[in-house]
Amino acid sequence: MLGSTHGTLTTDSRRARAIACGERSGPVVHGRPDELGDLDVSGRPLHADVPDLDRFFRPQSVAVIGASDAEGRPNTGVTRQLADWAERVGARLYPVHPSRQSVFGVPCCPSVSDLPEQVDLAVVLVGNPLPVVEELAEAKARFTVVFASGFAETGPEGEAAQRRLAAAVERSGMRLLGPNTNLNAFERFRDDLEGPAIALITQSGHQGRPVFALQELGIRLSHWAPTGNEADLETADFLSYFAEQPEVGAVACYLEGLKDGRSFLLAADRAARRGVPVVAVKVGRTETGARTAASHTGKLTGADAVVDAALRQYGVIRVDGLDELQDTATLLARARPPRADGVVVYSISGGTGAHVADLATEAGLRLPVLSEARQAELHQWIPEYLSVANPVDNGGHPVGDWRGRKIIDAILDDPEVGVLVCPITGPFPPLSDRLVRDLVDAAEQTDKLVCVVWGSPVGTEPAYREVLLGSSRVVTFRTVGNCLTAVRAYLGHHRFTTGYRSPFDDAPRTPSPSYRKAQALMRPGEQLSEHAAKQLLRAYGIRVPREQLVTSAAAAVRAAGLVGYPVVMKASGARIAHKTELGLVKTGLTSASQVRDAYRELTDIARYENVPLDGVLVCQMVEQGVEMVVGVTHDDLFGPTVTVGLGGVLVEVLRDTAVGVPPFGEDQARDMLAGLRGRALLDGVRGRPPADLDALVEVVLRVQRMALELGDQLAELDINPLMVLPQGQGAVALDALAVCSA
Repeated sequence: MLGSTHGTLTTDSRRARAIACGERSGPVVHGRPDELGDLDVSGRPLHADVPDLDRFFRPQSVAVIGASDAEGRPNTGVTRQLADWAERVGARLYPVHPSRQSVFGVPCCPSVSDLPEQVDLAVVLVGNPLPVVEELAEAKARFTVVFASGFAETGPEGEAAQRRLAAAVERSGMRLLGPNTNLNAFERFRDDLEGPAIALITQSGHQGRPVFALQELGIRLSHWAPTGNEADLETADFLSYFAEQPEVGAVACYLEGLKDGRSFLLAADRAARRGVPVVAVKVGRTETGARTAASHTGKLTGADAVVDAALRQYGVIRVDGLDELQDTATLLARARPPRADGVVVYSISGGTGAHVADLATEAGLRLPVLSEARQAELHQWIPEYLSVANPVDNGGHPVGDWRGRKIIDAILDDPEVGVLVCPITGPFPPLSDRLVRDLVDAAEQTDKLVCVVWGSPVGTEPAYREVLLGSSRVVTFRTVGNCLTAVRAYLGHHRFTTGYRSPFDDAPRTPSPSYRKAQALMRPGEQLSEHAAKQLLRAYGIRVPREQLVTSAAAAVRAAGLVGYPVVMKASGARIAHKTELGLVKTGLTSASQVRDAYRELTDIARYENVPLDGVLVCQMVEQGVEMVVGVTHDDLFGPTVTVGLGGVLVEVLRDTAVGVPPFGEDQARDMLAGLRGRALLDGVRGRPPADLDALVEVVLRVQRMALELGDQLAELDINPLMVLPQGQGAVALDALAVCSA
């Protein structure tokens, strides 16, 4: 057992937070942290810049380069749509074509240089856009759209062409959408719909069609950004902009890849600060999906576990299907904040109610048992033999008269109820018509969420098409699964954003003293020995066992006496990655003779395996605790990431790990641990005492600080096992591997 004199970690959570995030005095600052510095310790930005896209979506002047009105030409249909759109938004239209006098009756400019004014938006319809983009940059166009394909999505030559396109834009200050994009931004949006709107971001125009079609169901859309290959403007730019628009109630995204992970997280952070929900389909969960997405848009998809963790950290709601994207974004855009998190299932069938209640509970929703007083009130209108505890079964007949509305109002009046879910598995007029009307009328009188699942496969019934879809307060679904997914996302979003504190607010701005110590230990391009890796951990205040590095059997015996029996002996060398497999670890040594024999055996094995050593470690033996792993790797999209999970020799078999993308705070570190399948081991099982969870959290935060400060210098860190001792006794890194970047 390790004593307190050897650096037991504090359990003070405030200190843990300070260690992870860097200490500073003064008040906590929310919102944009400009006065604390705009860059973190590694020189990366700490807030999202919001591009002024007003003149993109509502330009005063539009130039169409390659405009045509010749029948049968592809550019003709595009030109016509752009002309119609320019008229709708009140923009002046300038067709550009070297050999046409006019297009659709509008006089043509022979070239970009002949445009009569600096245009807000230029749309390029020519096959080789680079020369035209360079001309537009010189003419100081504010925004340019390039439809042409054949860029990064096609391979190395296309990537080089896209880099030239991006360089031309960067030099000028002009902003570019595309290449490999489409006309989605210039669609006809209905202006007769009210209420909060959905803003749409897609990297595939076709995949956004179902969300755009929600307008036909009475759901308002405000913007559509088809980002394409993102040579310049990217998903993060549009997300930051949409989060600032007062009419946007939710942002729906279809993502094939991300241009820059950090930029996306900063944009998601901006949305979270403002309480704007972001719902995303992110493809690339499988190797096939990732490969296909890369061929489509030419961007890195990122390791999916890291992507999933990053989205979750910043409150982005990830769904799998386009139908879920539609339904979840609709609910989040329309619903007011919840008054309570309790869900009540109300139906005319006991079987339906029980089935949906099972599914809701499995989805993680809370179905409170209604109080005896509330049940007694409901039994005024519902027969006594029916259950009204939750789910509420009305038996059918009460919905056909005045009792139906009384039941709904009584349920919504319960202070524990925040959401009412009413599944209607099929039409049964006139009862279903009366039920639907009562639900819509009740929803108009309450701040609570009313959801209806209209299960009819037909979908042409007036109760559905006219009454339910005509309501801006009831959220209507066609499947129970989508309803419960959306309700869970709705409650989770509001829990997340209530009191949201951005991890970027507390990200370290300046290097710590630990960083300066660590710098002296780094060996570019090399793997550190276990002894050197543990020195790196010590530099960041992470506890390691008492140990000595020795180079003779006699020194090993003396070290064992100082460390204290029993001891562990391990070969230490920069080229040793898996000591156990090579037989280079000896445990439970209790005498000088065993230590001498172990030293000789370890050095003999190393010579036989041709493994160079810097010595043999004689270590204190630590047995009682929970073996965990904490590590650092680099993700192509998000940079350094921190992993924590169940450790020991089975780490690669169990694969029970959670990922965090720095910066993150103590709460996020605890959330990572809560998501482990083996989390119960830390709480104590089979009579074992609970582990020191606070000490484990502190180690995770210290490792995060190391990852942030060392950045690209640290290619990989693996602490395995980290022995988490019983509560109050700390945690100790028994083994460590560190690889320095070249």
